[in-house]
Amino acid sequence: MKKRKVYSTILQIAKNIAKDKKGALFILGSKTGFRRKYEPLFPQILQDRSISEKGMEDTLERLATLDGAVLLTNQGTLIANGVRLKKSKTVPGFGTKHAAAAGITLAVPNSTAILVSEEAHWVKIFHDGKITLELDPHTETPRNIHNKIINFITDRDAALLTAAGASAALLGLTPTLVIGGTYLVIKTATGIIRKKFG
Repeated sequence: MKKRKVYSTILQIAKNIAKDKKGALFILGSKTGFRRKYEPLFPQILQDRSISEKGMEDTLERLATLDGAVLLTNQGTLIANGVRLKKSKTVPGFGTKHAAAAGITLAVPNSTAILVSEEAHWVKIFHDGKITLELDPHTETPRNIHNKIINFITDRDAALLTAAGASAALLGLTPTLVIGGTYLVIKTATGIIRKKFG
């Protein structure tokens, strides 16, 4: 499966979980990058299955709501589910799932964490130990913005920033993007930029 399709699928699963007011944590990266950085909490019966297989999306949705994280390759192969991550980094004001998402994305190069917050019921994306994107799953995002979101998540493509009227070069350090319905907010070290879509 192509990387963008994998991320789009996992993002949709995460949104479904958020709408059900449950929590989850998906980590995507290279299989070798995760070695010795996790331990299973449950027996692993579905390893090496592709998310493109019939019924796997529903299965992943259910597995993700159990304790622990779900690990996947960027090509959509399930590495493990229900795992405890051995790397964590405190995210002030948030709990263990946020700490695990921050820690593993800092420890595994080019990995991405997609977290469904049990408290706020929003989807949060982590890169390099930081939240880079927050999405309100309860409102529909325009298709062109959805595509820019996927490009931002997979390739760190700045087109989403450009869509908000912000130059990535002017923002300096990694901004946090917040998308809810028809608006986009970019939080930077120097302030907040708001943009309405449509």
